[in-house]
Amino acid sequence: MGLGSFIKKQFIDILQWTEDGDGVLVWKHPMEDNEIQYGASLTVRESQQAVFINEGKLADVFGPGMHTLTTQTLPVLTYLQNWDKLFESPFKSDVYFVSTRLQLGRKWGTPQPITIRDKDFGMVRLRAFGSYSYSVTDAAKLFSAVSGTREVYTRDELEVQLRNLVLATITNTLAASDVPFLDMAGNQLLMGDAVKQHLVEPFANYGIALDAFVVENISLPEELQKAIDTRISMGMIGNMGTYAQYQTAQAIPLAAQNEGGIAGIGASLAAGLQFGQMMANSTASNMAAATAAAATAPVAAPAAAAADPTSPEARLEKLKGLLDKGLISAADYDSAKAEILKQLIG
Repeated sequence: MGLGSFIKKQFIDILQWTEDGDGVLVWKHPMEDNEIQYGASLTVRESQQAVFINEGKLADVFGPGMHTLTTQTLPVLTYLQNWDKLFESPFKSDVYFVSTRLQLGRKWGTPQPITIRDKDFGMVRLRAFGSYSYSVTDAAKLFSAVSGTREVYTRDELEVQLRNLVLATITNTLAASDVPFLDMAGNQLLMGDAVKQHLVEPFANYGIALDAFVVENISLPEELQKAIDTRISMGMIGNMGTYAQYQTAQAIPLAAQNEGGIAGIGASLAAGLQFGQMMANSTASNMAAATAAAATAPVAAPAAAAADPTSPEARLEKLKGLLDKGLISAADYDSAKAEILKQLIG
């Protein structure tokens, strides 16, 4: 080595990384034309690990603390260099600092729908998204498997690969779960735990520990979601006759508040009268059938009438139940009751 080269070369006596920004996982300490002074100080903070690379080979890994670099503290590097215990010259080595901080709120999602077989709806296409968090726990494995000799390796670069793992795993998990979509959507916490269990080992292969995995939403295509909403609405409506009466009763006071409300009331009353006429016709037919049955079976007639839901007594009791539940007004109740009693007496 010439004198000029020797003067140009500098000796490093302090190695540390302060992590000025966010999102960097691996940072290489500048070493061009420099050598590390024997006995130099290496500072590794609580959220870091330091990796020494000698001639392309991984030599030593240091955890948090302040380390004085000697042949005693660099056993593997000492062996690789064939140094004896008295060696005290500066040495050449590449030093990489690795961030082990917890990376929170990382997002994942399905860019394309996942097709699975569902018990309720047959073949369906699901979309899902959520978040996860992780940390580097094995800097040597991360360096060897992923980051390599790049001077800076970022979180975004790593997560391209992590997202591929997540999507492949969640596709297999959803397809193999045999859980109906409605149950799956209602138990997203359990689904997240199931996916996490399958991701722990693949993440560990990169020296990464998966801290949490959350499924925030599972959704269907819009047309299928509308069909499900319609089915849910029909289930909530229940008895269509009772629902029609309730809608008519609700429409009368609302129509009275609007301009031209009398016409609205007239329309509602007309609908109510039509409905009442239909009930009366049905009642007359049922009573005629009941009378004929009573004539042919006089002994069994009292018991049958008592159990007949179309009997006047049963109808009056049903009307009272509708009134108690607020499904019809007192006026509607009195009118219908009078009609039933009139038929009973007549």
